[in-house]
Order: sequence, then C-alpha cells, then structure tokens
Amino acid sequence: MKNRDSGLTRSIGPATSDIAAEVIERSLMRITGPLADVEQTRFISRVVQTWRKRGQRRSVEPILTLVCGYAGSGKSEFSRFLSEVTGWALLDKDSMTCAMAERLLTALGGDPHDRHTELYLREVRPLEYRCLLETAFDNLRVGTSAILSAPFIAEMNSPGWMSHLTGQCSAMGADVGVIWIRCDLTSMRRHIEIRRAARDAWKLDNWAAYTSGLDTNNSPPTAHINVDNRLGAAISVIDQTRVTLKRILA
Repeated sequence: MKNRDSGLTRSIGPATSDIAAEVIERSLMRITGPLADVEQTRFISRVVQTWRKRGQRRSVEPILTLVCGYAGSGKSEFSRFLSEVTGWALLDKDSMTCAMAERLLTALGGDPHDRHTELYLREVRPLEYRCLLETAFDNLRVGTSAILSAPFIAEMNSPGWMSHLTGQCSAMGADVGVIWIRCDLTSMRRHIEIRRAARDAWKLDNWAAYTSGLDTNNSPPTAHINVDNRLGAAISVIDQTRVTLKRILA
C-alpha cells in the first residue's frame, strides 16, 4: 500500500482532542469486539490516553506492542493506524529485514525470496526477529514505545517465549501488548496478490499446501487482543476512522 499523509499529527485544542479520542475508542471497540478482559481494556485505554497526551514527550512508561498474524491479514495497515494515533515507533519486519534476508539467502546459496525452506527457517528467520526485537529494545530503553509488525507465528504459540519477552520488557520498565489480526483465507490471498511481493510467490503457487497449516479460526493463546479483519472489516473501519478524524481535525 502506498504511503500517505494521515493528517492526524498536527496540534489541536483539548476539546477537539477529546472528540477525536471518542472516535478512536469507538473504532477500536468495533474491531476488537466487546471488552472481554483486563488486557484488552488496558490496551485500548492506553491508546486513547496516548492520543489525549499528544505533544507531551512520552507516556509514563513505554509499551511494546506486537501486531501479529498470517501473511496478508492486515498487520501493516493496522500497525500504521496505531502509530498514527499514538506516535509510537513503527517497526515493520519486512521493511527492516527484507534486504538483509535476501542478501543472506543468496550468500548461502539459496533463493533470495525463500520464506519456507529449512535454510530460511534455520539460518535467516532467527536473525530477522533478533534485529526487530533489538531495535525495539533500543527504543524502550529511552522511553519510546514501539509497535512491531511481524507474523510471530511460532512465538505466539510459545507461552515460554512470551513469558521471557514480558520479563525482558519489565526489566526495562515497559509493558507488553499482543494483538492478533484475524482474517479469512480469501481476503488474505487477495491482499497478497495486490502487494505483488516476490517473497510471496511460493505461497501463491502452493496455496493449498501453505494454507493447510494455518488456523484461521482460533487465535494463539498468548494474544491479548483479537482484531477481526475477516473480509477486510477492520481495515474498513480504520479507513472510515481516518476520514472522520480528518474532518474533526480540519
């Protein structure tokens, strides 16, 4: 998707900010469903309060937010929206590590666009996630919240991994929020086809084999919040919210 000026970052008065905050809160509740637990309630409150405090240097304590899901589920677009309304640093795995992964795979004698073989999974993927997390930690250490947009499939299904990450962030005085973007297979394929990324060629050419290992009906046990983007519902709400906020802030 092309870059665009969201128009959501200029200075505004308290009254206008409060109106916009209500729009953001309602939109988040629409795409995450009824507030079912304390983690979901805390996270939405954190986003809204961060919006209200725009202009201050930072929140009292930073938060690391993982936006996870399968390829084509809508992670990048949802992450951009969160970054727009909070000012939190946006770290996208593909943007940060794709060039490095392609060069390393080539050096190892593999296909630069491979994302499914043992070579990639053993030699390259761990380094991608290490780079992503270390950059996030650099932000957290100086009090800057960060959003990580990446699949995190294996990690989300490992309570031990999540417990370790939470402990690392806690030692830096930071919270952790985990969002899972749920999407249907038809919409995911359409999104993948639209972006036309070389790294997705194998998925599209072997769609049945690729999707046979995906569980689109359930969220990982470690997810705090589920965003329902089936049939593009969540992204549609986000686009409507951007239009509404621009009108309010005009």
